[in-house]
Amino acid sequence: MAKKPTPSTGLQELKAALKSKELGRLYFFHGEEVFLLHHYLGQMKKQLLDELTESFNFHRLTNESFDIRSFADAVENLPMMAEHTLVQVDDIDLFKLNEGDRTKIIDILSDIPDYCTVVFTYITAPWKPDKRLKKLWEAVEAGSIVEFAKQDQRDLVAWVSRHFAARGKRISTDLCIYLIDITGGTMTALSGEIDKICAFSGIPEIKKSDIDAVTEPVLDAVVFQMTDLLSAGRYDQALLKLQQLLKMQQEPLAILGAVGGSFRRIATARTLLDSGKNASDLQKLCGLPDYPARKTMEAARRFSADFCRKASVLVLETDYNMKTSYDDPERLLELLILQLAQEASHG
Repeated sequence: MAKKPTPSTGLQELKAALKSKELGRLYFFHGEEVFLLHHYLGQMKKQLLDELTESFNFHRLTNESFDIRSFADAVENLPMMAEHTLVQVDDIDLFKLNEGDRTKIIDILSDIPDYCTVVFTYITAPWKPDKRLKKLWEAVEAGSIVEFAKQDQRDLVAWVSRHFAARGKRISTDLCIYLIDITGGTMTALSGEIDKICAFSGIPEIKKSDIDAVTEPVLDAVVFQMTDLLSAGRYDQALLKLQQLLKMQQEPLAILGAVGGSFRRIATARTLLDSGKNASDLQKLCGLPDYPARKTMEAARRFSADFCRKASVLVLETDYNMKTSYDDPERLLELLILQLAQEASHG
């Protein structure tokens, strides 16, 4: 059977294929931005299927229903009263199949009918292709491997603004950045929070108080706020941030890990400052978005290199005590914040 050319890998190529209505036959979807993954999967379904015949021409296989025979049948099934079929396979690691099944999968992937499009999605299972299995990798690579990565801040700000506008609300760029920061910056999280904020706010202009009233910040965001408060000398408020995390039932070790990570970034920023570098250098070195990079550099300006070294030691000592002593982990965290505040007050 003649083979239809498959678009090369990447999100831009997928967009182009959808626009030209020339989708390929084999796709592998993965990445942190699950919202985008579902969005483009929905766009594919909309283009390839119609509501009247979707139940006949859309086949979805999961861990519970996937086997080689079922997959082969789904791929080979002729479309009923339509031109296309779509086969979606969720969280199946092809590279962990036994040798016999891998051989059969290679044969199926290498001869997908013109009317069929197959999409493997990786949401709960990691995308970890084993390129040592050369024949299988060649069959996979012949398709389109699309990564849905987290969007950069500029794109997210525009996206957040559009979503508020669609609900009749206005929001400033600064508040967009703030919301992105405290939610972790994924569209999946942002979408739900935007709905809550719009439902809560009774006026057209979104205020910071609206966001704070209904949005639960992610762990790293609260720890970032806590270290920022320490750097500003607002030690009592830093302790309140810790208590907020404990009320959110965050694990003490997870909190400590986030505190350690935050101070490592601050120490890196301090070193860069001492070398005449700026926030853009921190962005490149640590892979931080613009806003957290700028805030980290601001915090580093208030801390000395000596404090950064002492903070690292205090975090390590707290980690050791949590894992080896019978002391209350929450008390150890509070003690750590008090010790950091004392060291910070000494410069």
